[in-house]
Amino acid sequence: MASRGVTPGDGYGGYRAQLVETLRRKGIRDLAVLRAVAETPRHLFVPESVRHRAYEDSALPIGGGQTISQPFVQARYLEVLALTGREKALEVGTGSGYQTALLSQLAGTVFSVERLPHLAQQARQVLEATGCRNVTVLVGDGTLGWRAFAPYDAILVAAASPSVPAPLVEQLAEGGRLVIPLGDRQAQVLTLVQRTTRGVEQSAIGDVRFVPLIGEFGFRE
Repeated sequence: MASRGVTPGDGYGGYRAQLVETLRRKGIRDLAVLRAVAETPRHLFVPESVRHRAYEDSALPIGGGQTISQPFVQARYLEVLALTGREKALEVGTGSGYQTALLSQLAGTVFSVERLPHLAQQARQVLEATGCRNVTVLVGDGTLGWRAFAPYDAILVAAASPSVPAPLVEQLAEGGRLVIPLGDRQAQVLTLVQRTTRGVEQSAIGDVRFVPLIGEFGFRE
């Protein structure tokens, strides 16, 4: 698990504390997840034009038709993964890099795949500036996973897919957990996929709405 914090006196600590309390009121109970939110400078991962809204519990645009997800949804994702700090995790859809930063504090090593080169580069820069040393970002088709470092104890898919991409199931370690929004382009159900000794099992978490997962095993552009 990465050990780092925000720069003292950055002026946003109170806003982060308010966001943590909002997430707590909405039902987030994992103390490690709440601590990661309290220590991660979300304002650095959003465009300056919406920086004043960085600590609202709402999704925000980050350019290229992409968004940074609602903090409650991101916290719910991470809570469902039930991370202990030792896992090797794969993230599909780096986006702004904010959820990557949260994940870096909760897992041992994070590999993140982003299909849009400009987003990947921006995320790399902010992740490095905020001290995330256990993260590697790749530009590519996230529906293919990242086979070189498989299997993964945890896989987080930050975009909606019509079905669970087969390569991601193949790259999930036994006992591993994968969280993904499944559905059409308009509405999805956040779904937990687990690889057990009995096979692959799925369970519904709740309704969500994400941008589509574009790729060979997702939606077509």
